[in-house]
Amino acid sequence: MRIISIVGHSNSGKTTLITQLIPALSKIAAVASIKHMGHHIYELPPGKDTTLHFEAGAICSAGIDKEKTVLTLEGTNIYTILDFYSFMGYDYVVVEGFKEIGFPCAVIGDLVSKYEIMRNPTVDEIISRRDEFMEYIPSRKISEKSVPSF
Repeated sequence: MRIISIVGHSNSGKTTLITQLIPALSKIAAVASIKHMGHHIYELPPGKDTTLHFEAGAICSAGIDKEKTVLTLEGTNIYTILDFYSFMGYDYVVVEGFKEIGFPCAVIGDLVSKYEIMRNPTVDEIISRRDEFMEYIPSRKISEKSVPSF
């Protein structure tokens, strides 16, 4: 599984690029995504059964409707999610943010990063150079919590 990391300052256009990249990349392979929500907290719906399961101590709680599954995991370790995505067999994971981790990345805007492999790329440029992004190979069990959280 390859990690296509997109970084940049807030409002630089990362999400716009990613929402164009995912459908184009999905024509080639199975794609998942991870978004760093550093400036806000995702609110679980209060009083709903899956929220109550999670609040009761379930490490993972899932709600399944007729269209999708919503999954809540305990902790904030990106490597847990990467391991899970790898286990699920995804070919690519598009990561928005997490600039401090140091994945080789596409930089949007004027952010300075020593991990930059391209700057302000188009979707076509990312797809044509996708093999330059880091290949992720899990080295731990999904339940391991030894890597620091963010």
